[in-house]
Amino acid sequence: MAVSDAILMRLLELHPKIIDLSLDRMWRLLEALGNPHLSLPPVVHIAGTNGKGSTLASMRAIIEAAGLSAHAYTSPHLVRFHERILLGAPGGGSLIAEQTLVDLLEECEQANKSEPITFFEITTAAAMLAFARNPADYVLLEVGLGGRLDATNIIADPAVSVITPVDMDHEQYLGDTLAKIAGEKAGILKQGRPACIGIQRDEARAVIETVAAKVGAELKLANQDFQCFEQYGRMVFQDENGLLDLELPSLAGRFQIDNAGLAIAAIRTLDDQRITADHIAAGLANVKWSARMERLEPGYLHTLVPAGTEIWLDGGHNPSAGRAVAATLADLDERSPRPLILVTGMLNRKRADGYLGPFAGLVQKVMAIAIPGEENTIPAVELAREAIAAGLDARPYDSLEHALRAAGEIAGGDTPARIVIGGSLYLAGNVLALHRNETPSQVSGTARR
Repeated sequence: MAVSDAILMRLLELHPKIIDLSLDRMWRLLEALGNPHLSLPPVVHIAGTNGKGSTLASMRAIIEAAGLSAHAYTSPHLVRFHERILLGAPGGGSLIAEQTLVDLLEECEQANKSEPITFFEITTAAAMLAFARNPADYVLLEVGLGGRLDATNIIADPAVSVITPVDMDHEQYLGDTLAKIAGEKAGILKQGRPACIGIQRDEARAVIETVAAKVGAELKLANQDFQCFEQYGRMVFQDENGLLDLELPSLAGRFQIDNAGLAIAAIRTLDDQRITADHIAAGLANVKWSARMERLEPGYLHTLVPAGTEIWLDGGHNPSAGRAVAATLADLDERSPRPLILVTGMLNRKRADGYLGPFAGLVQKVMAIAIPGEENTIPAVELAREAIAAGLDARPYDSLEHALRAAGEIAGGDTPARIVIGGSLYLAGNVLALHRNETPSQVSGTARR
């Protein structure tokens, strides 16, 4: 076990709950650490339900294409905790080094003095220290859960706030209606500061506009103040500053056009003269974001299936993510038909029927598995039953490897299958670790928020 893993496991014991939304503990610890959040480079604060990571990755790629640097904070991690903290450098950054992470975690642990604090709060404080002590042009800061009471919402004066599409998710913490959830996400809006808002359902948009008016935030709304769409195989972005005619983004899926448009809007709101239209084009052509409709490169999992089989990986887990992945698969199938098979595992906190429903009539078979090592996984038998209830042909399997071997046999015929593994970021992390023969972090998925 890595030294950082041992510390992270110890930090889990500082609070009886994995999630306890509040800012009081965060303010206390930051004060003890000398308030590093007050010494950060300009911050882009990103909230929302879907597309946060892709939007952040697109912004980072654009900034780096301009030869500038951006620290980035994301969650959860997929394989190793270090993925959460990227330290920027001109033209490209790197994940935090093991010894640097160990030193920061120990410093935060000592400053906390065994007081109650959640895992996410104390590790976010460590990220603030890292970002304050390393120069960069920007900090790209992704909300962990919600916004208003999230540990990242200690930024009083962001360069720009971003809210990606809001949907039903984490209802037990954020509220049981779209309006309540949107209100929590809108909690990152700050007085007098600009905010770029992705495409929203009417109910969510109304709440965001109300909160913005109350706090005095300056909104730029998708499909009103800026537009981004596909036209003749290219991507067109337009706002008050003019039109950009661009190649389609490197990330797969039509929903990535919306994410790219939101990233461009945020970049243009920064009004950094060092970032040009050419940098925007170059950045979007080279965005990488793991487990978001990612076609896996050849590796161990391909040895389990017939030659030529495509294996795709996506970490989406809620109804809107299901719709987005299904739409992407439909587009792929129209251009290059193949037998479609979904291998899925989900946590029991998620709406399996909402995620699975969009795949009805599209995939040939659903192969349900339990997420390895996750005590809160939906059992494979139960998940298969939910898939059947959603109108899908499904059956349970005892492991990912068993499911993949069976998928190759079921597809049959002369055309190799297109297999998509999805339903949870925690499943995605297990898949990547297995595929790459890497050792995952010892911190459980349940604690990864």
